[in-house]
Amino acid sequence: MYILGLNAYHADSSAAIYKDDVLIAATEEERFRRIKHWAGFPSQAIAFCLKEAGITVDQLDYITIGRDPKAKFARKVLFLAKDPFGGIKTVRERLENRGKITSLEKEFENHFSVDAASIRPKIKNIEHHRSHMASAFFPSPFDEAAVLSIDGSGDFTTTMIGVGRGTKLEVLDSIDFPVSCGLFYTAFTQFLGFPHYGDEYKVMGLAPYGQPTMVDKVKKMLRFTDNGLLDWDERYFSSAREGVITYSKDHVPEVGNLFSPYFVEIFGKARSKDEALTQQHKDLAASVQRVTEELLIHILSHLQKRTGLKNICVAGGVAQNSVANGKFIGNTGFEKLYVPPAGHDAGLSMGSALYHYHQTLDKPRVAPTYSACTGSKFSNDEIELILKKRNVQYSRLEDNILFERVVEKLLAPGVVGWFSGRAEFGPRALGARSIIADPRNAKAKDLLNLKIKRRESFRPFAPSILKEYVGEYFEKVEDVPFMEKVFPIRKEKRDIIPAVTHVDGTGRLQTVMKDISPRYYALIDKFREKTGVPILLNTSFNENEPIVNTPDEALDCFLRTQMDMLVLENCVIER
Repeated sequence: MYILGLNAYHADSSAAIYKDDVLIAATEEERFRRIKHWAGFPSQAIAFCLKEAGITVDQLDYITIGRDPKAKFARKVLFLAKDPFGGIKTVRERLENRGKITSLEKEFENHFSVDAASIRPKIKNIEHHRSHMASAFFPSPFDEAAVLSIDGSGDFTTTMIGVGRGTKLEVLDSIDFPVSCGLFYTAFTQFLGFPHYGDEYKVMGLAPYGQPTMVDKVKKMLRFTDNGLLDWDERYFSSAREGVITYSKDHVPEVGNLFSPYFVEIFGKARSKDEALTQQHKDLAASVQRVTEELLIHILSHLQKRTGLKNICVAGGVAQNSVANGKFIGNTGFEKLYVPPAGHDAGLSMGSALYHYHQTLDKPRVAPTYSACTGSKFSNDEIELILKKRNVQYSRLEDNILFERVVEKLLAPGVVGWFSGRAEFGPRALGARSIIADPRNAKAKDLLNLKIKRRESFRPFAPSILKEYVGEYFEKVEDVPFMEKVFPIRKEKRDIIPAVTHVDGTGRLQTVMKDISPRYYALIDKFREKTGVPILLNTSFNENEPIVNTPDEALDCFLRTQMDMLVLENCVIER
């Protein structure tokens, strides 16, 4: 049985394909279009998935999509009816988007030359947050767990809680749009001068530079309800009837202004994107992050008491807040946490497919997922053809010699672009499409931000650490395969690895497992042999663009930045 899962006409468009319970491929459309968060029909991601599976569209048994236009439809109508004139623009855009979702078969006909009538019976609409919950629970190692899906909004829901047992998910409660933890955080993201869709991680990175001096003021916007959920004071927010997220003709998501004049009255003038960051901005970021953590702990603590379970799975855009994730265990009553590699909306493709396979068809569970490497892959022979065509000088080395050469370059010190195996699915580079450096080099962070990534100086870099050494360097020991949690670094180790130690003494770690990432593990282990430190600085292989997907894109990024070495599988290019 083949199931193709989709996230379409929504930010972070993607596709994933399963053969029975085996994930064959999953990828985001942005990797092919080279436009961040691309939100149209993922035709190139679909073509990639079909090619990897070795089948055509006609051979698919089901096509699932993580959107259901019928979900909470009566509540949507009632919400818009409260202000019908204010909602005309929103109604028009929502109807247009709904029309796209309900005519998927026409897209397949146009892009893949198949009869639309033969496709329609295969299409299954799965509610947005049920898809998120499925993406977190079904690939987890837990037979039983509480589940939280929390983001900006989807299918008129912003938060959904439930329980997963075996092959079934049960929804316990939900919060209707517009009350939203995600939109609350985004409002402050905009206010702090970060206007683009997906900029919330910048607030998370800025927060450690401030003090949470405005927690009480920020918290007045929200109400932590007795049932373990939340409400808010709508005076702080712009009318949601005017549309929150819209999409340009180029399928780029755009977020409308979320904060109201009353918000400005309370917090002062908003920062423009080019204005210098003040200590007040940093303190506000710290306060917003702290309140968000308190809210999530409030929700999860009540969920744990309500279910009595010890395992928790979390998905949705807010699940990308790795700082908050690192505080759940020990503060909520839960003992084990699983966050999928694509907790954001790209994961809806996987989640919708899994929901249909398990929940609807009652098929056995898939094996737990600990690898995010489900995307593009290129052989050494393919890479050599590309390099010869572009007249690039290179060396092709066996792994044992290659690892030695890379470590020598890192110790020089140098910065290396590392392109190895299948590309990652999700927002994190995990050793397949990474830029790496020596974590002991105190100047590496500034060098990378200024000369390679060309981004804000306050944004941190992550430590990729061999699993066996986590307890030696971090105060908490958990498996963190997808870089989804931030933990305090032991005080005595912070001066040893300054390039991956954030200003507050924490690090967003990635535990590297030998059986999951053997080649990346071997490289880090070679660095350990030379230095005694089982860690590499790891950041995504890109420069203000989607993570590189092909050898050509990796080479282009190398040439326009100041990287010292590029490794494409076993092919090495040096300055």
